[in-house]
Amino acid sequence: MKQFIVSGMTCSACQAHVEKAVSKLPDVSNVSVSLLTNSMSVDGAASEEDIIKAVEDAGYGARVKKEEKNETSLSKKMAAEEEALKDRETPKLIKRLKLSVVFLTILMYITMGHMINLPVPTFLSHNHIGLAITQLLITLVVMIINRDFFISGFRTLMHKSPNMDTLVALGSGIAFAWSLYILYKMTWLLTTGTSNMDLMSLYHDQLYFESAAMIPALITVGKTLEALSKGRTTDALKNLMKMAPKTATLLINGNQTQVPIDEVKIGDIFVVRPGESIPVDGVIEKGSSAIDESALTGESIPVDKGVGDSISAATINSSGFLEARATRVGEDTTFSKIIQMVSDAAATKAPIARIADTVSGVFVPAVILISIIVMATWLFMGQSIFFALEKAITVLIISCPCALGLATPVAIM
Repeated sequence: MKQFIVSGMTCSACQAHVEKAVSKLPDVSNVSVSLLTNSMSVDGAASEEDIIKAVEDAGYGARVKKEEKNETSLSKKMAAEEEALKDRETPKLIKRLKLSVVFLTILMYITMGHMINLPVPTFLSHNHIGLAITQLLITLVVMIINRDFFISGFRTLMHKSPNMDTLVALGSGIAFAWSLYILYKMTWLLTTGTSNMDLMSLYHDQLYFESAAMIPALITVGKTLEALSKGRTTDALKNLMKMAPKTATLLINGNQTQVPIDEVKIGDIFVVRPGESIPVDGVIEKGSSAIDESALTGESIPVDKGVGDSISAATINSSGFLEARATRVGEDTTFSKIIQMVSDAAATKAPIARIADTVSGVFVPAVILISIIVMATWLFMGQSIFFALEKAITVLIISCPCALGLATPVAIM
């Protein structure tokens, strides 16, 4: 099984597109992509270069999961794995969310404050053009803060693999463009001597600046929760890796010599003092002790061990002094295999999750198609292009995956 880190995925649709792109390779028998850990496992004879190219052609990035072909040091592999699992996304999203909430609150105050008799600055009172321009500027700030949605959404659309970000980008972007058109219409009407009531009607009924800002801001809430859940998932792996012994004390010509864990070989005699962690799997040659094996078995009561008994890496020697012969070292120890199993489990999905992937893979194209059909239908029925466009925008905004973007991360947490 080959392991990869995939970058650029933001939703289940991305996950489905990556799986579909890689599964089309002739020598791939099975592909599993985890959105939670941004990882991908591939079974088959396809080369790493072909797999990475398939992912990149689909509009995403991929790299080998810290295999490091020339890397033989287990401790260095562990360090590289820990670095790969480091949560860099959550702090950025939290900062982005805070900024979005601040500006969205100001925007909603400007837009809706009058409904609950909240005062607005005197120079904006009944100044619908001024209010609209203020909404425009604040909305632009929110959209720039959340520009990742638009970059990802339009990039995947150009690669013909639209994802949830595409709906966010289209819904927010078209709502902004429509509102900008209405603003220009208001300024044109103002120059023709139109009454303030007509301007007020346009301002209240056809400006969607607050929707253009609220869509990416709300989805950022879901993204932040999702990032937090990813961080908690990878904590299990990071905590396991921290428990792995870094050194061992070998008995060489009667002398005790401390060496890095990577230098221990099968057949070496190592010693373990009371309170120390057992460095590798082995068999006791001399001494007896009670071994705390809770790290492996969950058993809270130490197990008595004597000459001829097996001991495992990362367990704790509770009492006696032991001399043991190494039987499994490096990635062959029981503890290392547990870490690998947890890593593999995090990189794969439950079978039922594939149903959700199938739905998300067709959801976005279906919504875009429905929006186009709605627009074409109203045009066919004789309505104006602006009326039909407004209804098409409504479909995009309503279908924007706010509920999915919020409910799914909450359910995962």
